Amino acid sequence: MVDVVRSGARAPTRGSFSLSQLLWAREAGVFLALLALCLFLTFATGGFLTSLNLLNVGRQISLLGIMAVGMTFVLIAGEVDLSVGSTYAFCGLASGMLICAGWPLFAAVGLGVVAGCVIGLINGLLSTYGRLPSLIATLGMLSMVRGAALILTNGQPVTVNVRNGASESVLNAFEFMGQGYLFGVIPMQLVFFVIVAAIAWFILSMTNFGFRIFAVGGSAKAARVSGIHVSAVKIWAFILMGALAAFAGILSLAFLPSGQAGRTGLGLELDVIAATIVGGASLSGGEGTILGTILGVLIIGVMRNGLVLMGVSPFVQEFMIGFVIVVAVGIDKWSTRRSA
Repeated sequence: MVDVVRSGARAPTRGSFSLSQLLWAREAGVFLALLALCLFLTFATGGFLTSLNLLNVGRQISLLGIMAVGMTFVLIAGEVDLSVGSTYAFCGLASGMLICAGWPLFAAVGLGVVAGCVIGLINGLLSTYGRLPSLIATLGMLSMVRGAALILTNGQPVTVNVRNGASESVLNAFEFMGQGYLFGVIPMQLVFFVIVAAIAWFILSMTNFGFRIFAVGGSAKAARVSGIHVSAVKIWAFILMGALAAFAGILSLAFLPSGQAGRTGLGLELDVIAATIVGGASLSGGEGTILGTILGVLIIGVMRNGLVLMGVSPFVQEFMIGFVIVVAVGIDKWSTRRSA
């Protein structure tokens, strides 16, 4: 039965790779594209290849990267989640309001992450037992969760400070999560991203759950025949996505301790999906890696940073990001048909 599942999923094998396999790996192509982009920006701009700017890029991509890691699990399972931007806003603002209400930091952050898990659970239940396409289910949740955030905050900005009721010690610890530096050099947001990516890599590559994610995305029918609970695997993927979107939203509010439900996280789901697909995750399911996602996030982040350094209009930046999404999806579909 295990062989049946392996034939359905396009998971990377754990055996040795030949040189030709390494050169034709999707991650190798993404890495070469990132390297070419960095070389171009090094000569096109004066301040790209500096430690200060590179650390700034690392901080800028961290929240996107945390959510893209969660989206990797969802896409590999053969689903998609469009509600991440709304989850990001709702959970971050909810945690901020709890801190202003005098809650301890751990409890406020923990409840925000739990709220993200609940949103992910609802997405998973609607997409599996509810038999709704995940695109439609999460599109509906996008509006519902955004509306819930507006109701929760009454449409007013949420600002976390001592004047609004936050304890000074809790506020200092909260701001350190988003604004602090490890050893006075490395942004804490980047530290959290590295930790999340490392844990996700271990889960996806070294655990039974990671194998089941690939099996379900590669062939749900074969996975079901082999005894895998397909619905449960997909639900857990959505729960993980919700938790990471919530955590990213909390870190965002910790960095800039003010946000509004009607604006925070708008359109963020497009960047998350784009970075994951650029990194090699397939919309068809069954394919993707954490390393590829990290490279995809870096391409999106480096491109945005480079366009800013070159003084390119924000309107052109949006066009370029959209162009990258179209090219990435085109490559994904072409490579899928070729392998088939």
